[in-house]
Amino acid sequence: MRKGTLEYCILLLLKKEPAYTSDIIQKLQEARLIVVEGTLYPLLTRLKNSELLSYQWIESTQGPPRKYYRLTGKGEVFLGELEVSWQELNDTINHIRNN
Repeated sequence: MRKGTLEYCILLLLKKEPAYTSDIIQKLQEARLIVVEGTLYPLLTRLKNSELLSYQWIESTQGPPRKYYRLTGKGEVFLGELEVSWQELNDTINHIRNN
């Protein structure tokens, strides 16, 4: 469940703007979702291999170039499907909680 939630959160972040790995980790930590690089890198690679993400190397003033990830068209479609699934799950849980 955590893996699916983490994937969903990463895609949501990258929908807003391309991001560097450490920026993704920071934003997840700000949302109180603690993730380490050892968890994030394989997930980003899997999402890239599934053509849901792409990346671009961008020069950095603070060292070597950085790899910025962005959502692909296929990733946007998949994110839309995840959003529908999330809403359905949320509705189901709220129904059970309130009845």
